[in-house]
Amino acid sequence: MNSAPLLEMRDVGITAGDRAHRRTLVHGVDLTVAAGETVGLVGESGSGKSMLVKSAMRLLPRHAVTSGRIDFEGRSVLGLPRRELAAYRSRDVALVHQDPRAHTNPLRTIGDFLVEGVVAGKLLGAREARQRACEIMAGIGIADPEHRLAQYPHQLSGGLLQRMMIVAALLPSPKLVFADEPTTALDVTVQSEVVAILQEQIRERNLGLLFISHDLDLAAAVTDTLAVMYAGTVVERGATAKVHSRPLHPYTAGLLACRPSATAVTRLEPIPGRPISAYEAGPGCAFAARCRFATEECRQDRPRLRTVEDRLVACHRVEEIAAELPRVVHS
Repeated sequence: MNSAPLLEMRDVGITAGDRAHRRTLVHGVDLTVAAGETVGLVGESGSGKSMLVKSAMRLLPRHAVTSGRIDFEGRSVLGLPRRELAAYRSRDVALVHQDPRAHTNPLRTIGDFLVEGVVAGKLLGAREARQRACEIMAGIGIADPEHRLAQYPHQLSGGLLQRMMIVAALLPSPKLVFADEPTTALDVTVQSEVVAILQEQIRERNLGLLFISHDLDLAAAVTDTLAVMYAGTVVERGATAKVHSRPLHPYTAGLLACRPSATAVTRLEPIPGRPISAYEAGPGCAFAARCRFATEECRQDRPRLRTVEDRLVACHRVEEIAAELPRVVHS
């Protein structure tokens, strides 16, 4: 794996709204993705995961402002002029959306959908683009690719249409792929197939992958590194196997404890309360109101990410409570 990062985020913050009513959506996020590395970004809805992806592609609405640093191969994404930004979006990075039907035109064929971007960007000619699309389809197990090019989105199942989204992402030969909850709309069996295709393609092409999910188990099956987000900031980050098997932050442990077990009948332990957005967080730890370990220090003083054992954790009491956390995680 190449140690030099493709994507590097430093102290990234995102605010939105008008001048009189600005709201913080993301704050203080540090994240890197290297070539050949798969990084998982996990958290409940509203934690800021998708906003980070949009900021990394400069796709936020005009009323949203990104601060901090976002670099791709050493170049500032936030400072790219229009022409270089277009090249970055069309050649360097690609996005796999969570709902393929919302991002395809029902009046145009699959072939039109797949090739229009690379043809418009002058990366490939129309005939070459269709040929390459067929090669990629065949490579990920889609039968009769020529026939598929002539079909319309409504003629394909959800799983097959999501595979077409992966083909579209791979067609321009990007260096980094953003997968924004790419299996949310699929059933469990199809989820595993789509994830396996993504894994295989990332490995074969030595691409970087930022995998966004609310499902910690699913992300753990795909990724090398996990970053867990809550209320717009990262609360735990480290090697996937270690974070998944022995979480150190109460929120990470809570996500694992409330999942159903595949091997035993166990009582689910939901996290009390509701998730909050970054702008709702007070001066202390954003998770304090839902954490059974919280003290007055937690409610008054926001913890910063610090190195604990083999990872980064934002928790004042992590050393005290670490021994108790595995008890709330299903085996």
